[in-house]
Amino acid sequence: MAEAVVEVRGVWKSFDTNEVLSGVSLTLPRGTTLAVMGGSGQGKTVLLRMIAGLIRPDAGEVRLFGTRIDHLREEQMLGLRRRTGFVFQSSALFDSLSVFENVAYPLREHTHLGEEEIADRVRTFLSLVDLAGAAQLSPAELSGGMRKRVGIARALVLEPEVVFFDEPTAGLDLTNARLVAELIARLRTGVCDTAIVVTHDVEFAEMVADQMVILHHGRFVATGSPAEIRRSENPSVQAFLAGQLKGS
Repeated sequence: MAEAVVEVRGVWKSFDTNEVLSGVSLTLPRGTTLAVMGGSGQGKTVLLRMIAGLIRPDAGEVRLFGTRIDHLREEQMLGLRRRTGFVFQSSALFDSLSVFENVAYPLREHTHLGEEEIADRVRTFLSLVDLAGAAQLSPAELSGGMRKRVGIARALVLEPEVVFFDEPTAGLDLTNARLVAELIARLRTGVCDTAIVVTHDVEFAEMVADQMVILHHGRFVATGSPAEIRRSENPSVQAFLAGQLKGS
């Protein structure tokens, strides 16, 4: 059995009186892309940020590469963070930096590479996301789809062992959403074969993931392959697949 990159055990999380996660558990084996799906407000992003060590659970355990992280201080997380990449829904680019400098930023922060090596690495990953000619542009000059791809290049430039994608197609038109989906699917064949993708887009999830979970009212109501999810007779799953399950 493949090594577990992520393990979540009985995790609970509330904000004030709003219970977002209610004892959820999951395992992400190395070499797997898992889609976490559900309507808006169901806790998908909270779960992803918890797995990345950005939010602490109220109860339960979160392990990353076999290390329990839910009690670690920020400085204790640094070594593990370097082994992961995070693509934010908003892309979270630095508006004051060029595309080149945005992608170079993690290399300057977390490595001792020289400028020539940094430049080579940045060019490689901008080419990977089909943005080789955009290095000197500012984020303000980019389309939404281009910003997403820069965010993906920045997340990949440290060559992480696992990548976390938060709604990578949100706000994109169908053409750009498909381009991003094709890019993420392509990454699995040589760049990073392990990922968690948060999305509400079923078609996108089926393009990129080999395992899926559906989150509803703080719990997983279905887990399995895309085909198994499609065959589920759970009413909440069928409502989600039909586009009727919007929120809590």
